[in-house]
Amino acid sequence: MRYKNRVDLVGRLSGPAEEKTLPSGDVLVEFRVVVDRDNREGVDTLDVATWKAPLRKRALSLEQDEWIGIKGVLRRRFWKTATGVASRWQVEAREITRV
Repeated sequence: MRYKNRVDLVGRLSGPAEEKTLPSGDVLVEFRVVVDRDNREGVDTLDVATWKAPLRKRALSLEQDEWIGIKGVLRRRFWKTATGVASRWQVEAREITRV
């Protein structure tokens, strides 16, 4: 069996996308997508980031509550804090489309 890391989401943008420059100089855009839970009540809010310039531009053009499709991969991000190492799960978008 071969394992695959694929994420395919359809949801709405929960707020404006934000461009960030990391200490390394790398630029990314981060935003959150709200998706319905399958066969259950409620929603999940997922963190999404994109690194490539064309996708950063597209993400920044999206409006709050707009319905979008995301295809990408799931990543665990780590960083140092004053109290130690912190982490979170994030979807790395490789495609962003308006739905």
